[in-house]
Amino acid sequence: MGFMRRRRTVPFRTNGELDAMAAAGAVVGRTLVAVRDAAKPGASTLDLDRVAEESIRSAGAVPSFLGYHGFTGSICASRNNVVVHGIPRADDVLAEGDLLSIDCGAILDGWHGDSAWTFAVGAITPAEQELNGATEKSLSAGIAAMLPGNRLTDVSHAIENGTHAAGRAHGRSYGIVDGYGGHGIGREMHMDPFLANEGAPGKGPRLVAGSVLAIEPMLTLGTDQTTVLEDGWTVITDDGTKASHWEHTVAVTPDGPRILTLRP
Repeated sequence: MGFMRRRRTVPFRTNGELDAMAAAGAVVGRTLVAVRDAAKPGASTLDLDRVAEESIRSAGAVPSFLGYHGFTGSICASRNNVVVHGIPRADDVLAEGDLLSIDCGAILDGWHGDSAWTFAVGAITPAEQELNGATEKSLSAGIAAMLPGNRLTDVSHAIENGTHAAGRAHGRSYGIVDGYGGHGIGREMHMDPFLANEGAPGKGPRLVAGSVLAIEPMLTLGTDQTTVLEDGWTVITDDGTKASHWEHTVAVTPDGPRILTLRP
């Protein structure tokens, strides 16, 4: 029956396991702050990657991205029209006005934390500020739906509603990046189920106390269509518009959602 029961619910952890995941998540949160502090014009994304790896390893953790299917970085550094999975490079140099997404994962005592944060390098346009705020709001809406008894796509629907609400408030329509989304997470970084960032509510496995998902909306100022570059990783918007990506690892608890990747 274990297999049947697991498929009907989003995989769940004990309180002690959630605490262990939160310890891994805290390493990720501290690392994201360290990377943001280093993200100045003239710094390369490879410079940021070195900051991240040092931060993770100094905490006794291991970067979960490094070597993942051959990925060469400890972070994904995705600038401007790059949505996700940007490879840290010495020739990818930050400039004033960049919108930079940093995605980071760490493994501590066998448990994974996974989080992403998009922020400005210097000053960005009001539209880009609103895009970034909309993505953060969409994440918050998804987190708020992490309640016992909800279904997987209730979270998807909440993220979509958050996006549309922000779009109405800003007088524009944001692109919800097609084909990418969140995921289960635990002793592996990417686990079932896949969490779409839009869709009808009330479908999929049920959330129970201890269920954990990595929730990660990705929005653009234009299209929802993307292309993967020849490097096999870098995902860019098809219309060249800028993108934003926010992610937290979140657990369902009887007392409400618990963010496991808090930043200091």
